[in-house]
Amino acid sequence: MNIAIIGATGNVGSRLVNEALARGHHVTAIARHASRLAARPGLDTLDIDLADGAKLAGALRGKDAAISSVRFATSPLAAVLGPVRQAGLRRLLVVGGAGSLEVAPGAALVDTPTFPAEYKPEALAGRDWLNALRTEKDLDWTFLSPSALFVPGERTGTFRLGGDTLLTAADGRSWISMEDFAIAMLDEVEKPAHTGRRFTVGY
Repeated sequence: MNIAIIGATGNVGSRLVNEALARGHHVTAIARHASRLAARPGLDTLDIDLADGAKLAGALRGKDAAISSVRFATSPLAAVLGPVRQAGLRRLLVVGGAGSLEVAPGAALVDTPTFPAEYKPEALAGRDWLNALRTEKDLDWTFLSPSALFVPGERTGTFRLGGDTLLTAADGRSWISMEDFAIAMLDEVEKPAHTGRRFTVGY
């Protein structure tokens, strides 16, 4: 497949690039400084600022799918959706956040008293993205939320999938490595099972 990854130089984006290339996909890595990524077979890098919608649309044209791995608080959804539409691209997958996941019926993690204040703006913006995507009728979108703790780690290939509820491991922790998150995301790219909705991944 021909996959575009927006925000390809970040912690998560770079792992998505690695996973996609390892599976034999052709990857167009898009970021402000994407050319800093090491050259590899099957990888094209494009230095594009998200504010340049026309240039981003051109980069997305002809792709099978795009994955957005950008910060919600500093990147309006329109900056991604506009170019996606201009490019005639139907499939958009989004690296989501855990804050909008429910810890109890109707109660989101971001609204709990113990949610860290420094992460709240990003979590609230992520929830806004998700709510806006849920109104989209002409786009095959998917929003993948990690667990509460989202860290660099091992690529184990062993994890669980869920829906709108925060997953918790047997030891009481809610976590997922970025490497295993990338597996779940590329699995979804290859075999769509959550089109038009959010799902989550955790141990």
